[in-house]
Amino acid sequence: MKLILMQEVDGLGAPGDVVEVKDGYGRNYLVPRGLATRWSRGGEKTVESIKKARASRAVRDQDHAEQIKSKLEANPVPVQVRAGSGGRLFGAVTTAEIAGALADVSGEQVDKRTIVVTQPIKTLGAHQVSIKLHDDVSASVSLNVIPA
Repeated sequence: MKLILMQEVDGLGAPGDVVEVKDGYGRNYLVPRGLATRWSRGGEKTVESIKKARASRAVRDQDHAEQIKSKLEANPVPVQVRAGSGGRLFGAVTTAEIAGALADVSGEQVDKRTIVVTQPIKTLGAHQVSIKLHDDVSASVSLNVIPA
């Protein structure tokens, strides 16, 4: 089955890539979750628009990604969230909130889709997240979750 990826899929490809997968994987997993759409001849315009949007969001080059990485890893990034007594949060810290805090610290916009949170952040204190800034550059960032 030939598909156009709409979002990044680990081990398969990035948005805008045309991939060939087994029928069951595409029909039962990728398409229902909105990760991919079926390929068609008219889908070439879709591929071009996805790649154009991805290029506008992407970090310029590897050197620029290394500079952002050094800014982010230098100090813990403070993330202010609403919290109750005892340090419990009202919900979990979202990747959008993390991206906003990272933008405040680095001065650069970080796409929330590149932030990988291994476990939901539901308590105050120090937490680790990883960010894929470029194909070859990943940053491990310390977050300091504080009450607002």
